[in-house]
Amino acid sequence: MRIVFFGSPNFALPSLLRCINLDNAKVVAVVTQPDRRQGRKSHLQPTPVKSMAINYGITNIIQPYKITSDTIKDISQLNPDIGIVVASGHILPKELLDIFPNDVINLHGSLLPKHRGASAIANAILSGDFESGATIMKIIQEVDAGPILGQVRTPILDTDTTNSLSEKIADIGAELLIEILPKWVAGKIEPEKQNDQLATHTKKLKKSDGKINWYNSSNNVALAVRAFNPWPLANTIYKHQPFVIHQAWSIPDFNSEEKPGTIITIAENEKSSIIAVVCGQGALGLIEIQRSGKKIQSIKDYLNGDRSFIGSSFD
Repeated sequence: MRIVFFGSPNFALPSLLRCINLDNAKVVAVVTQPDRRQGRKSHLQPTPVKSMAINYGITNIIQPYKITSDTIKDISQLNPDIGIVVASGHILPKELLDIFPNDVINLHGSLLPKHRGASAIANAILSGDFESGATIMKIIQEVDAGPILGQVRTPILDTDTTNSLSEKIADIGAELLIEILPKWVAGKIEPEKQNDQLATHTKKLKKSDGKINWYNSSNNVALAVRAFNPWPLANTIYKHQPFVIHQAWSIPDFNSEEKPGTIITIAENEKSSIIAVVCGQGALGLIEIQRSGKKIQSIKDYLNGDRSFIGSSFD
């Protein structure tokens, strides 16, 4: 089985590794995003998928900004049997799909037809879903609407962030992919059409999405803190400077006459209290925060250096 693997970020690595180690199969090429400048020194950095491909001796590494007729020609000359897509970041035209005799299949990080589109894992957390998972589907022209070959589920824990949930889904999705792949090529799987009436659609996250609206309920703000970790990070303004909330929890039944965004203490018992922020409904208990230009700190450690914090407010 000759595989062309389309992928770029860390999320794709478990799947690529399993494809490399799959019996009676060979990854004949990797299609990934171009190297991009990153960091303060703006050095060119390869995608995680490219780095893994190099480490495992894959020599055909294709890095187009956009899939063109030349890209399709290069891939076609490799005589591939099947294409596998895991967060590639490329739009695959019909002319490319048509060169694979066993189709192109995709690992998507949601339980389709729910959360079609980009940022599916973050949106599952934002929506307050209790479970998520991975779907293996056949790619068609409509985004994430192809017939389903298999699914695997995992609960969303109260402590899960997009980062931690992505790691779980990447691993269980890769296991499912390798289970399905030989069966699909052998014609032993009957694809199941998606119910379009149950479909929901997501949008790619923007940096501005991380701005906290303190007039929202504490439940919604707490979900945003988890969903926007590791990017764009839930943030607000404190004393005219950016301020990031890395970890927090909702206190939904707390009532206050203070303006949303006000930083307060809530007594737990005679010896301890919670540092929280008033929300439109309830309050947000702070656990880990980061002031602009500073390291991530527990709220307890942060208070040692900012005695004026309590009673102040976020913009």
